[in-house]
Amino acid sequence: MKIQLSSHFSYKTLLKFTLPSIAMMIFTSIYSVVDGFFISNFAGKTPFAAINLIMPILMILGTVGFMFGTGGTALVALTYGQGDKKKANEYFSLLVYSAVVLGVILAVLGFIFIRRIAMLLGAEGELLENCVIYGRIILVAMPFYVLQVMFQSFFVAAEKPQLGFVVTLISGLTNMVLDAVLVIGFPQEMKLVGAAIATATAQFAGGMIPLVYFFRKNSSILRLGKTRFDGKVLLKATTNGLSEFMTNISMSIVAILFNSQLMKYSGENGVAAYGVMMYVSMIFTAVFVGFSIGAAPVISYHFGAKNSEELKSLIRKSIVIVGTFGVVMVIAAEVFAGGLAKMFVGYDAELYELTLSGFRIFALSFGFMGYGILTSGLFTALNDGITSALISFLRTLVFESGAVMLLPLAFGIEGIWYSVVVSEFLALVWGAIFLAANRRKYHY
Repeated sequence: MKIQLSSHFSYKTLLKFTLPSIAMMIFTSIYSVVDGFFISNFAGKTPFAAINLIMPILMILGTVGFMFGTGGTALVALTYGQGDKKKANEYFSLLVYSAVVLGVILAVLGFIFIRRIAMLLGAEGELLENCVIYGRIILVAMPFYVLQVMFQSFFVAAEKPQLGFVVTLISGLTNMVLDAVLVIGFPQEMKLVGAAIATATAQFAGGMIPLVYFFRKNSSILRLGKTRFDGKVLLKATTNGLSEFMTNISMSIVAILFNSQLMKYSGENGVAAYGVMMYVSMIFTAVFVGFSIGAAPVISYHFGAKNSEELKSLIRKSIVIVGTFGVVMVIAAEVFAGGLAKMFVGYDAELYELTLSGFRIFALSFGFMGYGILTSGLFTALNDGITSALISFLRTLVFESGAVMLLPLAFGIEGIWYSVVVSEFLALVWGAIFLAANRRKYHY
C-alpha cells in the first residue's frame, strides 16, 4: 500500500516512509567518504588537508539549496495540505528557478575569489594551489549541487522518496567509479584534479536528473511549469529554511574555527585528523538529517490540515526514534573507530593515533546530536523558521564555536574534540525547552 502524506503514521509506517530519505543521506555521505578515502590514500596527506580546508567555503555556497529545499518543502507541503494543488506547484516552480539563478551567481563569485579566501584560511605554497585547483573545478558544478540538495527535500514532498534515493544512488556511483578511474589512473600531480572532476560530474548528474524529471509529465504531485515572481513566497521559504541555512553556514564557520585551532595545536596532522572525523561523522549524522527530511513534509501536511492528534503522535514517535538511533550510533562508532581511522590514515602511525583518540571522544556527540537536528527540523516543518533558526544558531554558532575556543585552553587538543559533545548536549537541552514552550501555540 502506498504511503501518502495524509496517512496515519505508526512507528513502522513512519520508519518506512522516512527510510528512503535516510538511505539517500547515508549514501550521499558514503560517496563523500569514498572520495576522501581515495584522496587520502592515493593523492596524499597535503591534498587531503587542502580539501578539508577549502570544503567549508564550498559548503557555505551550497547552503542555498538546503534553504530553498527544506524551507520550500515546508511551504509547498503546507499549501498542498490546505487543498491548493495549483498554488503548491507554482510555489515549487518559483523556488527551483530562483535556486538555479542564485547557484550560478554564487559559482561565479566563488570562482573569482577562491584564491583570496584560501589565503585567508592560512593556506600557502602547495596547500594553497591544491585548494584553488579543487575549489574551482567543484564550483563549475555548483548550480547543480544546489539543485541536488534542494530536490532531496522536494522528492519527499512529491511523495517520491524512493526516486530521490535512486537519483542519489546514480550520483554516488558516478562519483565512486570516476574516483577509482581518475584518482588511481591519473599521474600523481593530477590525482586531485581527478577527484574534483569525479565529484563535479556526480553533482551534475544529481541536479540534472530530477530537473528533467519534474519538467516532464510525471506521476508525482509536483511538476515544474509556469509561475510568477512572488517576493512574499520567496521570503517565506527563506524564512522557513533559515535554520538549515544557518546550520550549514554555522557548520562551515565552525569547521574553519576547528581547522584554525588544530593548526595551532597539532598542525597539518590535526587538520587531516579532523577531516577523517568529518567524513566518517557524515554517515552517522546522515541518519538524523535523513529522518528529519523524511518526516518534515508529513508534519507540515498535518499541521496545514489541522490534524492535531496526528501531529502529536508524529512528534512523540520522532523523539523516540531519534533517541534510539543515537544510542545505536554511539555504540557502533566506538566499536568501529579503529577500523575507520585505519582505512583513511593507516599509512601514518602518528596521524592514526591522533585520529583514533579524537574520534572516540567525538563519537559521544552522536548520542545527543539527533535531538538538535530534529527540533530544528520540526519547527521548519511547522513553518516557524525563526524558532528553527534560533535553535540552529545556538547549536552550532554559539555553543560549538564557544566550546572550541574555550575548552582547548584547559584541555589542549582533547578540548577540541570534547567541544562537539558539550555543544550537542546543550543543544538538546535548549531544543527541549523550545519544544515545551510552543506546545500550546502549535497544538502538539
